[in-house]
Amino acid sequence: MRMARWYSALCAVLDLRLVGIEPGPDALERFRAGDTGRPFVLVQLLRFAEGGLPKYLQYSASAQTLLRPLGAQVLYAGQCVEPLFGEGWDAIVVVRYPSRAAYLGMLADPRYQSIAQLRREALREASLLPMDDWPGR
Repeated sequence: MRMARWYSALCAVLDLRLVGIEPGPDALERFRAGDTGRPFVLVQLLRFAEGGLPKYLQYSASAQTLLRPLGAQVLYAGQCVEPLFGEGWDAIVVVRYPSRAAYLGMLADPRYQSIAQLRREALREASLLPMDDWPGR
């Protein structure tokens, strides 16, 4: 019970919504306001809708053509085989972006908008976790 309250409080502070697929305008504005111009890593925890994996793979292949010119790089993408404990996710995608502005620019790009529906149809749930490097890295 104590862990559940701690986790709920953390999610409220960080505005993590595990039942959504995309961040809303307020979350994106807070994200933009925190831009330091430094690279960051976006960890994406994904749960697929029924039959969603093929659509997500199609989206992912198309998104690659947008990432490279930005200087972004997929560091890892793969499926969960079986969680060691707790509720698992279907897949994880880890992408390093040169800045928050670059990520937001990609989201606004009409080419991205043309493939975003594939992502929406593929997923039933997602958590997007922007990560900054620790000092000294």
